[in-house]
Formats: sequence, structure tokens, C-alpha cells
Amino acid sequence: MQPQSEDTVDAIIEQWARVRPDLDTRAMEVFGRIFRLSRTMGDRMERAYKPYGISRGEFDVLATLRRSGEPYTLSPRELSATLMLTTGGMTGRLDKLEGAGLLRRSPDPHDRRGLRVTLTEEGLRLIDEAVGAGLAQESAALSALDAEEAGHLAGLLRKLLDATAD
Repeated sequence: MQPQSEDTVDAIIEQWARVRPDLDTRAMEVFGRIFRLSRTMGDRMERAYKPYGISRGEFDVLATLRRSGEPYTLSPRELSATLMLTTGGMTGRLDKLEGAGLLRRSPDPHDRRGLRVTLTEEGLRLIDEAVGAGLAQESAALSALDAEEAGHLAGLLRKLLDATAD
């Protein structure tokens, strides 16, 4: 195992140790790195999706429809719940994606007040390409770990996420 170099979180921990040696900063070491990693990977994902003319948020809508399986159709409410978005936030994304021809909204045949959102053929093609570009970015970052380390990290993060779920 290679010795690990110090990072910006280590510098912050050292500063706290000097001014407040009484603090247990283990949580800061973990979450400081998670927050920084999230921001870094978020920026990389934005760059990966930019050639496709979509943002991360728009990718999430298209990917949720794609993962739903054929006929790639959900209600706006189902999309909002999955993506933890308000209906107003969802409407803006749907407007943009519909305007780009990546999805269409149509009346719900089972609820005259409801709508269904469906991927178009162009939306399906685009999301299948964009998901590959995003996974390439994530895989490149994850290549710093071997398969066993990546599996162990995934398990630990799952445990931590479960412990913090509301």
C-alpha cells in the first residue's frame, strides 16, 4: 500500500487541532472529503453532459425515464418524487427537455387531470450516449482504487447513508 499524501482536509484538521485540540474531528475528515469529492465529481459530470446539451439535472430526468423501462413513461409526480424535486423545479426541466425534443408530455389515459412524460427516440438515443460519458468519468475517478477497495467503499457508504436517512 502506498503512503497517502496529505490533502486540503488534512490541513483543515491540523488547523483545528492547533486551536481546539479538544475536538474529535474524525467526522470532519470523512464528510469534508465526501463534500469535496461530490463537488469535484459534480463539475466533471456537468462537463461530460455538456456536449449533449444537457445539465446534470436534465440528465437525471432523462435517466429516470430510461431506467423505468419501456415505454419510458412516468408521471411528473413520479419523476419529482424520484428526483426529490418540487413540482415547479420539475416543470422547468420538463419544459426545456420537451423543447429540445427529448421527451413529450401527453394526457394520462387513466386520469384526465394527469400527464405522462415519455422519452422520445432522440431522448433515448441521447441518454444512452450521455450515461456512457458520465460513467467513463466516474470510472476514471474510481480507478484510484482496486476492485476490492471500491467494493468496500461502496459498502461503507451504503451503511453511512442508511444510518443518516430521514
